[in-house]
Amino acid sequence: MKICIFGAGAVGGVMAGWLHRAGHDVSVVARGANLTAIRAQGLRIRTHATGKVAAFPVRAESDPQKLGTQDCVIVTVKAQSLPEAARAMAALAGPETTFVTAMNGVPWWFFDRLRFGEGRLRLESLDPGGALSRAMPTARIVGCVIHLAASTPEPGIISHNMGNKLILGEPGGKNTARTRTIADAFTQAGFECVQSEFIEKDFWVKLLGNVSFNPVSALTLATADKLIADVEVKDYMVAIMREVLAIGRAVGVDADIDPEARIDMARHLGRFKTSMLQDLEAGKPLEIDGLLAGTLEVARKAGVAAPFTHSLSGLIRLRAQATGPKP
Repeated sequence: MKICIFGAGAVGGVMAGWLHRAGHDVSVVARGANLTAIRAQGLRIRTHATGKVAAFPVRAESDPQKLGTQDCVIVTVKAQSLPEAARAMAALAGPETTFVTAMNGVPWWFFDRLRFGEGRLRLESLDPGGALSRAMPTARIVGCVIHLAASTPEPGIISHNMGNKLILGEPGGKNTARTRTIADAFTQAGFECVQSEFIEKDFWVKLLGNVSFNPVSALTLATADKLIADVEVKDYMVAIMREVLAIGRAVGVDADIDPEARIDMARHLGRFKTSMLQDLEAGKPLEIDGLLAGTLEVARKAGVAAPFTHSLSGLIRLRAQATGPKP
């Protein structure tokens, strides 16, 4: 398959390298020092457990128009970068192109196939004016929930720290050949790939941890194990998770997991920095809208009060403003 990874960061980089290794025609859209490093030395992936580094000669461009029509575009940029990405997506899209949305948080297409709202609701905080929906129609979307940890210690090199699980599914649960084709490609590339019959639920299960652990870690500068070990902080995160559970249930998406069990999932990973804490330390913009603004907009549409999540949103926005991205 001809596959473009739009956003060659940590997760996108692992996908690009492994899919290239499996024999696919893989390209990446990258910028700045990352683009320069990939062109000079290939996309390098370091396995954290062994320290071994493998380099993959994937094609890297900053201008998607140079890459042409793709069979599949895997979108791995953060939510704040999606509007700009959508404007560039037309250069990669043909009438049969599949778009795999492999991101944290609430996807912009979340309401499109739910009974709640009967397909008429849009998340304006994530897709103002419907630009994303026009660029990437829901009928050609395959959602991807990521359960692996990776980081970018320097331009052009990805540290694959742990995990290789991906959950795939089309909005509304009616999976077609699109999902099977993408799942087969990921499986052949070395990922543990699961096909979901209700991908919105899988996004919501992960959201419980993302909405709580990510902002709290950025506020406290603490790794996940320390957040869990502090009883007061853990209780605060559990309260947020309970709100997020209630929001999902109100729109027909029951994550069906106890917050303590969700915390256990993080506990098993040991000492790790959340992606938001990594972004804060690197001076990058924080992924607030995808995690918090989208969740709170779902809450408003469902009429569910979420005071803990609301206050956390305000706190992390102030943290982001005080820290600010590096020029």
